Amino acid sequence: MSGNSFGSMFRVTTFGESHGPGVGVVIDGCPPRLPITVEEIQRELDRRRPGQSHITTQRRESDTVEILSGVREGVTLGTSIALLVRNQDQRSGDYDEMRTKFRPSHADYTYQAKYGVRAWEGGGRASARETIGRVAAGVLARKALAAAGTIDIVAWVQRVQDLEVEVDTTTVTRQAVDANIVRCPDAAMAEKMIARIDEARKAGDSLGGVVEAVARGVPPGLGEPVFDKLDADLAKAMLSLPAAKGFEIGSGFAGTHLTGSQHNDPFYMAREPSEGSRLGSGKVRTRTNLSGGVQGGISNGEEIVLRVAFKPTATILREQETVDEQGQDTTIKARGRHDPCVLPRAVPIVEAMLALVLADHFLRQRGQCG
Repeated sequence: MSGNSFGSMFRVTTFGESHGPGVGVVIDGCPPRLPITVEEIQRELDRRRPGQSHITTQRRESDTVEILSGVREGVTLGTSIALLVRNQDQRSGDYDEMRTKFRPSHADYTYQAKYGVRAWEGGGRASARETIGRVAAGVLARKALAAAGTIDIVAWVQRVQDLEVEVDTTTVTRQAVDANIVRCPDAAMAEKMIARIDEARKAGDSLGGVVEAVARGVPPGLGEPVFDKLDADLAKAMLSLPAAKGFEIGSGFAGTHLTGSQHNDPFYMAREPSEGSRLGSGKVRTRTNLSGGVQGGISNGEEIVLRVAFKPTATILREQETVDEQGQDTTIKARGRHDPCVLPRAVPIVEAMLALVLADHFLRQRGQCG
C-alpha cells in the first residue's frame, strides 16, 4: 500500500511532486452520465491556486486543468477519469539549501527516514500542490452527490491564531466566505485576520488556525459500523491534509465540559414528509446538534459540522536550528515563496475532502441498500 489513494466506491489517487512536471488525480468509481465541464473544475482550482492575494504564497501558477480521460462530450463515461495540472513556475534554486538540510517541523526528515531519498525541491509530495488533485476530484464528488438530493457544502476560516468568529452554520454561504481574501464570512473579523497574517508575513513568520465546515442536506444512513464510521472517515480525510493537526465534529472537545443530559440531542418527529426516512411519513429530527450530524458513525440527517486545526506553516523566512543529512548541527533560513498562513487556501480543500467522503459513503449506501 502506497498511501496515495483514498475512498472505497469513489476512489481517488493523486500523483505528482511540487516541482515535478505536474500534479493530478485519477478518479475511479465515478458514476456515468454526470455532466461536467473543464470550466467547473477550473473554478474550484482557482479558489485554491497560489498567488491569489498578498497573504498567500506568491508562486505564480495558473493551475490550468486538463481532462485526459473518462469524459466525452461533456459527460462522465463511468471509466477512470484522469485530470492533470502542469507545473509552470517552479524555482527549484530557492531550495538548494534544503538539498542536505532538514526544515524544522516539515516532512524533509521523515521522508528521508522512510525512503532514503526525497524530492527536496518544494517538499515534493508533502507540498500543498498535491491537494490540486483532491480539489479537482471534489467537483466530481459533488456531481455524484446530486443523486442524493441538494447537499450544500461550505467551509470558512473560523480562527486565525486567537482571532475567531462564531458563524451560523444554517445560513452561511460561499458568497459570504469568498467576499474577502482570508475567506472569513464576518467582514469585520476578516479585516483583523488579514492584518494579523500580513504582520506575520512581514516578520518572516507564519500563523495557524481553524477551518470550520458544514454539509447541509445530508440524508440519514450514510456511514458504516465500527471501522468505516462516517466521522472516522471524515477525520482521516481531514487529517491527511498538509499542516492539519486536529479534527473535531459537533461539540468536539468542548463537549467534554457537559453532562450527558446537557449533551444529548433530543429527537422529535417533524411534520414534513421525507422520502429518505424508513419510519413512515414523518422525518426524525433532533432539537440540538451537538452530535454534529453523526451518531454511531452514521449520518442522522442533521447538518454535519466539523472543524480542522492547521498548524502555522512550517517553512518560514527566519533562521532556525536544524541538522543536515550527516547529522551535523547547522542552521537554515528558507527562501522562496510560502504561505504565511495556509487557512485561506485550505477552505476549498476542506470542502473537497468533505465531498469526497460523502460521495463515497453515498455510493456505498446506494449499492448496499438501494
